[in-house]
Amino acid sequence: MALAKLDHVNIRTASLAPMIAFYETVLGFTAGARPPFGFPGAWLYCGDTAVVHLIEVGNAPEPGGDLRLEHFAFSASGLADFLSQLRGQDCDYQIGVVPDFGIIQVNIHDPDGNHIHVDFAPAEAASVSDEPALAAV
Repeated sequence: MALAKLDHVNIRTASLAPMIAFYETVLGFTAGARPPFGFPGAWLYCGDTAVVHLIEVGNAPEPGGDLRLEHFAFSASGLADFLSQLRGQDCDYQIGVVPDFGIIQVNIHDPDGNHIHVDFAPAEAASVSDEPALAAV
């Protein structure tokens, strides 16, 4: 057996509606088909793939608790447009560059505080000359 790719991330949340809104408006995902599980939740799609699965729970998981992961990431193109979208949504972000690789990481947090970074090719750095200096991550 050989693993092929990461299929999805599953996040427990007590804030289902705000989380859906964030992933739709900030990352451009679409809420879509989900099996009829016996608990509330949502599947958010990037194209044809459900990449973020949300499960609604009664109490928010404790920040920093055992169920919390440090981050998950997406590859993307269109850095300047993405930053413009973040500014339009008044979404805080930090930009960093991976040392020796040059990958540009745009770091954001969803309403529950989960860390997400969106990665762009080094060649896209020229499209953000109006941003503060890109720092190493």
